[in-house]
Amino acid sequence: MKTILLLVLSNIFMTIAWYGHLKQQGLPLWKAILVSWGIAFFEYCLMVPANRWGYGNSFSGFQLKLTQEVVTLVVFTLFAIFYLKEPLRPNHLISFGFILGAVYFMFRK
Repeated sequence: MKTILLLVLSNIFMTIAWYGHLKQQGLPLWKAILVSWGIAFFEYCLMVPANRWGYGNSFSGFQLKLTQEVVTLVVFTLFAIFYLKEPLRPNHLISFGFILGAVYFMFRK
């Protein structure tokens, strides 16, 4: 559970770092890059321990990566809806369903 919590927190930071500047079009690109790097530092401070603690204890490398991708999509979906004000469309949900199918097969023994 510690790994999942750290993955969620790290993905919140990374989503803000990568996409938070999109509504700040007046900000020069070089400043957006520097701010994003500063925010991404905290993502790494959470992601590296999540991967280190999760690998071998609870997850294989493949499972850890796919779990991280699902967490990323959930965090980004909430960010896109509430911050970017983008609609969630049926094709997005269908795509997520296919990814969840991949998760199912990844964790099958």
